[in-house]
Amino acid sequence: QVYMVESGGGLVQPGGSLRLSCTASGSVININTIGWYRQGPGKQREFLASITRSGRTNYLDSVKDRFTLTRDNAKNTVYLQMNGLKPEDTAVYYCRGENPNISYYYWGQGTQVTVSS
Repeated sequence: QVYMVESGGGLVQPGGSLRLSCTASGSVININTIGWYRQGPGKQREFLASITRSGRTNYLDSVKDRFTLTRDNAKNTVYLQMNGLKPEDTAVYYCRGENPNISYYYWGQGTQVTVSS
């Protein structure tokens, strides 16, 4: 079993920055790709970005100029640095770990990000 825990959410002003963390525990040796998703009020969950164990990244076009993913395998943690935040970025942010051996995904509980003046 793998457990994913997000942290770092909060209230920020438009144009501000925030860094989210996602820490995996349990059978972390089985986890390769970790992705970030978000779900805004009244919206469906959408993909934001992902990073493999080797550091290969993939970003949604609308955030690739503002968001940056990094990974610290020693700490089993992935960081999502978000700059130039906009009100439309307001959402619950989730991380997801992938076990490629069994094509299984582990979701975190989510952390709230609110962008407002």
